[in-house]
Amino acid sequence: MPRGEPPKPGSSVASTSAEEPCTQPHSQDDSENSGARPGKAPLCFGWVMGVMIRCMLHMWSVILYLRLPWITAQAGIGLTWLIILLSASVTTITGMSISAISTNSKVKAGSKFFLISRSLGPELGSSIGIIFAFANSVAVAMHTVGFAETLLDLLRVILRDPPCLQVVGMVIVTILLGVALASVEWESKAQIIFFFLILLSFINYLLGTLLPTNPSRQATGFFGYQGSILLENMVPQWRGPEGSFFGMFSIFFSSATGLLTGTNISEDLKDPATAIPKGTLLAIMWTTLSYLGISATIGSCMIRDASGNMTDMGVWNGSCLGPECQYGWDFSSCRERGSCLYGLSNHYQAMSMVSAFSPLTSAGVFCAALSSALSCFVSAPKVFQWLCQDKLYPVIGFFGKGYGKKHEPLRGYLFTFLIAVGFILTGDLNTIAAIISNFYLCSYALVNFGCFHASLSQSPGWRPSFCWYSPWLSLLGSLLCLLIMFLLNWWAALIAVLLILLLLFYAFHKKPGDKPCFLSYLTNVNRGSSVQVGTYRMALSYLVSLTNVQDHVKNFRPQCLVLTGPPSQRPALVDFVGALTKKTSLMICGNVVLPQAIQESENHVNWLNVRKIRSFYTVISAPRLRSGAQSLMQVAGLGQLKPNLLVLGYKQNWQEVQISAVEDYVGILHDALDYNYGVCILRMPGGLSPATQHQAQGESKKVVSLHRQPQTLFQSRQGWRTVDVYWLSDDGGLTMLIPYLLTHTQKWARCPVRVFSEWHMCLHEVLRQYSQDAALIVMSLPLIPRSACPGALYMTWLEMLSRGLTSPIAFIHGKQQDLLTTYCQ
Repeated sequence: MPRGEPPKPGSSVASTSAEEPCTQPHSQDDSENSGARPGKAPLCFGWVMGVMIRCMLHMWSVILYLRLPWITAQAGIGLTWLIILLSASVTTITGMSISAISTNSKVKAGSKFFLISRSLGPELGSSIGIIFAFANSVAVAMHTVGFAETLLDLLRVILRDPPCLQVVGMVIVTILLGVALASVEWESKAQIIFFFLILLSFINYLLGTLLPTNPSRQATGFFGYQGSILLENMVPQWRGPEGSFFGMFSIFFSSATGLLTGTNISEDLKDPATAIPKGTLLAIMWTTLSYLGISATIGSCMIRDASGNMTDMGVWNGSCLGPECQYGWDFSSCRERGSCLYGLSNHYQAMSMVSAFSPLTSAGVFCAALSSALSCFVSAPKVFQWLCQDKLYPVIGFFGKGYGKKHEPLRGYLFTFLIAVGFILTGDLNTIAAIISNFYLCSYALVNFGCFHASLSQSPGWRPSFCWYSPWLSLLGSLLCLLIMFLLNWWAALIAVLLILLLLFYAFHKKPGDKPCFLSYLTNVNRGSSVQVGTYRMALSYLVSLTNVQDHVKNFRPQCLVLTGPPSQRPALVDFVGALTKKTSLMICGNVVLPQAIQESENHVNWLNVRKIRSFYTVISAPRLRSGAQSLMQVAGLGQLKPNLLVLGYKQNWQEVQISAVEDYVGILHDALDYNYGVCILRMPGGLSPATQHQAQGESKKVVSLHRQPQTLFQSRQGWRTVDVYWLSDDGGLTMLIPYLLTHTQKWARCPVRVFSEWHMCLHEVLRQYSQDAALIVMSLPLIPRSACPGALYMTWLEMLSRGLTSPIAFIHGKQQDLLTTYCQ
């Protein structure tokens, strides 16, 4: 955008602010992550040098030089064009999706994984990142094997017994590892040299097709541009186990996998939001045209089979049926025996043979292999490092450690090296290319689906400024990738899909960064993803639909509002209600504080998460406990997700506080019934607040809530201890339902429930005689009208019942709603 020119209507803020990473020096953190030197202004590339040339260099891979002529011989020019155009369709649609991602928000350092995970969320981003890292590691092997093939062809001229391909490949990939570990700063400068050498090799090839033929070139199958050869090579001629349309497609598609190369240096682009879409799509266009042109030209001047033997010239008999017959050659004998060494179908170095100066074409192969292999060797560890630093999955964090000022992923380089070596040992370029195609198709499917899902969720944060983006086109691209995967190799595609589903399942259900320890709060991988927006919309839709559902006794669940205060101070109360809800019912921990004592709720939520309690936490300010509780009971919940049971702890110090505090406590019980709540009071033998002891020793609240996870009765297995229910009055059945739900948890499953429906007036003696060793005592809580009994007298009655018991006791009073399904229809 010219300086001083106002932004165009509809352009995003990201596109105007994206120049910042290149106009200002990196901060210390950014320089470490991106590899730039601290305090040094980064390079500022435009869309040509920064994106288009890099993508073209990656797409002009060894497949172009070593396999495109062979694919043309197998599939014919017509189907080869279809393969190229189908690949271009997939890459173009994916390129549009990447363009939408890059124009959606400010682009920072971090390569393709950073862009995708920050736009689509860590759930999809992590899966795509793993696939990309693995595919790039295998791509190192493919380019290395292609390099080794060409080098061996040159060595056979000067060596009688050259080494095997695996040995040469191992040496090359070891050198690449050393280059990557030492420094790759020169790689950016070398890109332009590689680019022009490849262009020279193309010009050299085209000049070679125009040169007049001679007997030595004709013996290898080259006869110049001939209409008959064009027609002969227009139709397919499948050979070998790979001889099929999708067999050829699986090999060719590995050359169309460089469209994300430009995103690797997004921090060094002047305007990433403009450079990435423009450079990527133009790179796809130019490389597609070059593939189409080379396929058509070489298929018009070279036949499929040739012996390379000069004695086959001038031999003519009636049995000669090949296209070479009209030019005075007969290769029928080697064609029938399958011993032809030259021609499009037999010699992988056909482009070098056609070229005017074959060493220049070999130089093009070396440049294409070297640039692509180094690009993959550098990007795979970087992507894996970002993935490990986000702590999305366990174990792999070992490979995320950085070394030196630039935080180089040395362990990631070694891991990439080992993967590449494993595939180099196969020594088969076609097999490696097919594997790469499958994984890249899988990752492209995820990218396209992620963009479609982001649009479908209608997230306010998803507003790409790329005007050619269409969510339905992204969906088509995703489905097309999946279809091609299964057509290429159904069992390999099934394995890849199952792997992706496993990764997504872990990310969605385990939650990124979750760890079963107090350090989980340190991991923050919240990206504001479309998955979160979709979850919100789904929850909102279900919640609204619940408003039309009538309550029924069969579907009743205790939805609990728990007056915990800070949850870490009453862990037994939290665990008791958590065992009842079992992550299938509503639980809200409420905290009433004075107006001047508002606390941050994040630490309390983290404490609940570490304790694996699925609960909401809410804090409300009020001058008194009762008024705060009244407010909570009135406003807590939403729609049908509204609490119906108030749970609070027994007021252990009721005899030590002022009488007004006791009246407030008892008044809360009456208020709960007025608001149509049930009531549950839990009394533990040792009290409910063990954490207060640590605070008294001077520990901070954060340390108490995160480091201290005291074990409570409701977290341990109870064996065959009983749950004794004293059903003193009919309150609708809540007193019976609570023990039933509790004994359906894993740790209380063996506890038998004993129901006492008849008693002596001396109830406390009965409790001490029969329930002293019970795991839990549940007793009906009679509520006397507030005008008939002062609060202190009521608390005295509860104290007389429960004092001196070694078992916890829960006093429960229902809201006179029938909860027993014995007589329901």
